[in-house]
Amino acid sequence: MDLDKKLELLPEQPGVYLMKDRRGEIIYVGKAVNLKNRVRSYFKGGTQAPKVRAMLQHLNDFEYIVTDSEVEALALECNFIKKYHPRYNILLRDDKQYPYLKLTLNEEYPRLMVTRRFRADEARYFGPYTDVGALNNTVLLLKKLFPLRTCSPHDFAHRERPCLNYHIKRCSAPCVGLADKAAYGEMVKELTLFLEGRQEVLIKRLKERMAEAAATLRFEEAAVLRDQVAALERVLEKQKVVSLADVDQDVIALARGITEACVQVFQVRGGKLTARDTFFLKGTEGHERPEVLASFLKDYYSRAASIPPQLLLAEPADDQELLAEYLSRLADRKVSIRVPQRGAKKELTALAANNATLALREAEELWAHREARTEGAVAALQVALNLERPPERIEGFDISNIQGQEAVGAMVVFENGEPRKGHYRRFRIRTVFQANDFAMMAEVIRRRYSGSLRDKLPLPDLILIDGGKGQLGAAREVLKELGLGSIPTFGLAEEYEELYEEGRSEPYRLPRDSVALQLLQRVRDESHRFGVSYHRVLHTQKVLRSELDEVPGIGPRRRQALLKRFGSLKKIKEATLEELLSVPGMTKPVAEALYNQLHN
Repeated sequence: MDLDKKLELLPEQPGVYLMKDRRGEIIYVGKAVNLKNRVRSYFKGGTQAPKVRAMLQHLNDFEYIVTDSEVEALALECNFIKKYHPRYNILLRDDKQYPYLKLTLNEEYPRLMVTRRFRADEARYFGPYTDVGALNNTVLLLKKLFPLRTCSPHDFAHRERPCLNYHIKRCSAPCVGLADKAAYGEMVKELTLFLEGRQEVLIKRLKERMAEAAATLRFEEAAVLRDQVAALERVLEKQKVVSLADVDQDVIALARGITEACVQVFQVRGGKLTARDTFFLKGTEGHERPEVLASFLKDYYSRAASIPPQLLLAEPADDQELLAEYLSRLADRKVSIRVPQRGAKKELTALAANNATLALREAEELWAHREARTEGAVAALQVALNLERPPERIEGFDISNIQGQEAVGAMVVFENGEPRKGHYRRFRIRTVFQANDFAMMAEVIRRRYSGSLRDKLPLPDLILIDGGKGQLGAAREVLKELGLGSIPTFGLAEEYEELYEEGRSEPYRLPRDSVALQLLQRVRDESHRFGVSYHRVLHTQKVLRSELDEVPGIGPRRRQALLKRFGSLKKIKEATLEELLSVPGMTKPVAEALYNQLHN
């Protein structure tokens, strides 16, 4: 059915529409009070925003879904945007990377863990968090204050004795029945109060317990509680009082750049500013500020672990009343959205707006620097090496071995100047049994560009070999044999950072401060790092096998468990008998035999 006919058949009802390109991919998702009027408006001609004109150039088809109300259409729109990430919608930058804290209340003895997946289970989620460094510091503090178990359900079910965390007082060992269930449950409640930003309530409870413990002469327990209170009071000192009222609210402000936008979210809990998060949006060009702010509110709160009863905005957002109704449904209670005009709340939104502007200015400088090192470096490389097209995909190769032993090859991939780690590959050398880097490089190139791997991964625009003329010649010979001789291939020799090309007598000598050379150096160094790390794993496993095979009871599974727990033979030798016993699957006789073997 052609588009004109589909436009005529559109219903005059609320719903969601999905725009598709020629490949059937969804490129835009929108909602409408009246589907017929909204979708047909795209095709009426006249002046359209540049972004809409660009979308229409790729538009080949559309679908729609009718809903009972506009708020249901908004909810469905949010779900589709999160699922498909359409290129012409306003989206959070790097939104898949934001982590949450997950408290597994669906387990008998809950754990606290960092996760990047928000699931509809019985666990309690907190976040998302944009500052991963601050999150990791918080987790370290929480493990000291609230020593919950950290082991997986499998380890928890099969553990026969307490692990190391029990001995260093970071866990009460519920896995072997040493924990008091009621006390554990109380600790989970206290942790929840902390994560909700209610440290004052938590401190009051801990002080009451501390006084009770001291009164009944349980001085060791009272000392532990005293230290917890002191740590929490230090956290509380860093929080700014922003309201005399005991309220929970988020304060939200927007700053606009040329193609990007920044949103600052202040989390106020119990009248105190407990957290601040900064989010960046992409695809905002051509959109008005109220539309950008509304898009953020829909996206952020549809994935937020909790929604406060009040949102304070520095400026109005589109569909504000509709958004409030939608968020009230998500929170299962009333949520209001206000734009304060005067007083302390107005000052707070102004503070958030100022912070958003500063954060955007700093980010734009970082993005400009990053672009010069990535896309700018790719363009510079095309000019420096006289390439027909920009080398958007570069594949770098390196060989790592010790006198031919445990030899491995490594391939790394850079796309538009940045690592594409999902396309990295490692090769254990199969056909060369002595120190011969040229033959090893030939084997790796052949395995990458023939067979299933050639079909699975796209071909590169440029191949970089770590080495000089010898390694380059070995690679070129195989490439020509495989019909890939037209792919530009260079060898980068480390001593003088010279670039060798087949058929060219003199190497390229790029300036040391050239972004083009720096990009090639990053590819070369990354391939070396990737290869060396694999070589070390194989070498460590070989040493472990030779050292541990003499110990009765140490087989492949225990050897692997030891390597996972300690990382190297040196660390295993340094371990105490108690630490060896903490390794999953280890028995006391085997641990004693291992300890005696390594220390005698």
